Parts: sequence; structure tokens; C-alpha cells
Amino acid sequence: MPKNPFKLEQMFGSKTRARLMGLFVQHPQEAFFVRELTRRIDAQLNSVRRELKNLMEIGLISEKVDNSKIKSRALVDKKKYYTVNTDFILFEDLRSLFKKVQILLKQNLVHEIEEKGKIEYFAFTGRFVDEPDIPTDILIVGTIDPADLSKVIQKFEAEIPYEINYTVMPKDEFLDRRQVADKFLVSILGNEKVVMIDHMSKV
Repeated sequence: MPKNPFKLEQMFGSKTRARLMGLFVQHPQEAFFVRELTRRIDAQLNSVRRELKNLMEIGLISEKVDNSKIKSRALVDKKKYYTVNTDFILFEDLRSLFKKVQILLKQNLVHEIEEKGKIEYFAFTGRFVDEPDIPTDILIVGTIDPADLSKVIQKFEAEIPYEINYTVMPKDEFLDRRQVADKFLVSILGNEKVVMIDHMSKV
């Protein structure tokens, strides 16, 4: 695990810019209104507007207006939305880069959680493996203070453009539910996942 945690703003100069770029390149089919962007990346409105202008100037994103819902010119600003320009010369490179960035951020998360508790099993699942129907995004088996875990998760969420669902269960509960083929646990263990810690394979 890295001694110095990876931080997006160190690479891109601005946390807001980095979060916007990550959101756009990882969701090329989506369009975003400014207010939605401020909520998705947890940033100030003026900061988002400033970085949108920067990204438009380099050609990474495009601004459009939903004319069908405009009844007066005063509504123009509220109906502007933004999409990523997939023809931008560095689009695929940025998309690949942000996938690798996610790996570094995940390593940071696992390392911090390991330091704060006794973790027997840790797996990324759900939206982390493009399986939104799986009922949780992270499964943690072990002992850790809920308040400590919540703080670490919240810090991790601040670096990615969405909230995550996580599940924590003690080792004994995990073993019991695995033995009876608990539906919830089977839906996780039987599907795509990325296992980061596993001290349970021989139990």
C-alpha cells in the first residue's frame, strides 16, 4: 500500500476540476445540469461554473441548451446542460487514466480501513464492477468502529462522483450466513467482485 495517499487535486490542480473530469469521462452518455453537478461532486456553484468554462475551453465538454423547456430568456441559464465530447483527442486517454485513478483511491480506502479495525474480508462489488443490481457496493467482514468506518467512507466518497452502499458484518455472522446460503450473501459472493482482503478462504 502507498505511504502517501493519492489525491486527485495533486494531479489536476483543482479538486473540483478533477471530480468534474472524472464524472464526465466515466459517464459519456449522460448530460448534466449545473445544479446537479454541484450536488454530485459536492462543490460550490461558482467553482463548478469556473471549471466548466475551463473544460469547455480545452474542448473536453460541450454546453447545450434544452430549448424545449424554455418559456423565457430568464430560464436559459437553468436549462443549460453539459456533455463530454467523446471526439476530444484525449478522451480515451483520460477515461483510461481515471479508471487507474479509481484503483489508487480504492487502495487508499482499503489501507485506511485495515488500519482502523481487524478486517477478515473486503470486496468491491455492485457499481464498482458495473453490477448495479447487487445490493451493496462494498462488503466488509470483521470488527471496526462504525464511526471510524463512516468517516473513512465519507472521505472516499468525496473523491468519487457518487454515494456508495456498504455492508459490514462480524466474522461469526458471515460464516453462519454463508453456511445456510443466505440469499443476500450469495448474491454478493456468487457474482462479480474484486476481493482486496481475504482471510476467510480456508475457514
